Amino acid sequence: MIEIHGLSKSYGSVRALDGLELTLAGGPVGLLGPNGAGKTTLIKLLLGLLEPDAGSATIAGQDPTTPAGRRALRASVGYMPESDCLIPRMNGVELVTTLGRLSGLTATDALTRAHEVLDYVGLDEARYRIADDYSTGMKQRLKLAQALVHDPALLLLDEPTNGLDPKGRREMLELVHDLGHAQEKNILLCSHLLPDVEATCRDVVVLKQGRVTLTGAIEELTGADGRGFELELDGELAPFEAALAADGIALRRERDGRRTVELPAGARDADVLFALAARHEVRILALRERRATLEQVFLAGLGREERP
Repeated sequence: MIEIHGLSKSYGSVRALDGLELTLAGGPVGLLGPNGAGKTTLIKLLLGLLEPDAGSATIAGQDPTTPAGRRALRASVGYMPESDCLIPRMNGVELVTTLGRLSGLTATDALTRAHEVLDYVGLDEARYRIADDYSTGMKQRLKLAQALVHDPALLLLDEPTNGLDPKGRREMLELVHDLGHAQEKNILLCSHLLPDVEATCRDVVVLKQGRVTLTGAIEELTGADGRGFELELDGELAPFEAALAADGIALRRERDGRRTVELPAGARDADVLFALAARHEVRILALRERRATLEQVFLAGLGREERP
């Protein structure tokens, strides 16, 4: 859905993107990076709102540097910007219908689709209210509706939970997850909130100083190494812990009360845990492989050495 080669963009002496190389096949992808990493610049370049200094990019098969490509993008890409983009004094259905027309829909189709997407995002009862009077959460839902109205092949969502309270944030994340997983939409989600990306995306791209430092499937990047486990136990634990220690296995109690173990380097599986537990009459109620958090993966990506 997105292919980028050598993409560069500078603002005076500040280099926002530095020979960026990136290929995204599709699905829900999170775009992460610290402030100044180039995330917003990348989105604007993909939409044709900025001209690159060097390199090339195609999005949904279109070249955003040409007038024909930018016109075609309106029909194939839905964009939910971070800042307000509402037309004053329009009600919800008027605004979504108008933006549907700008995306290439006929008047009839735009109106029909506007009602459908407003129902989907939960604004069915507020569709005839002036959007200026919407709450922050309602405005975010309205921005998502206008991005969806023309059923685009790709959604660019820039900080969709920005300014939302916990309930509104959870509801927005449920919508984004449904779009990316149940409806199998291609999504590029730009966010500084790692839990939002982890809750909605399959893949992640980490930018630092205008370059990609990490990319891949979240499931693989946070995958367990096969040696660390979380345990839920029942029984007399002192003899069990002593037996583990004798075999070079340390049983630790974390601050939140969880118990974790790290198997020795030569251990091939967790069978030794079950054998020792049975010998000392301890029940293993649950055994889960310990995984890295997306935050750990993100920080590791930022810590990688840059090319000269």
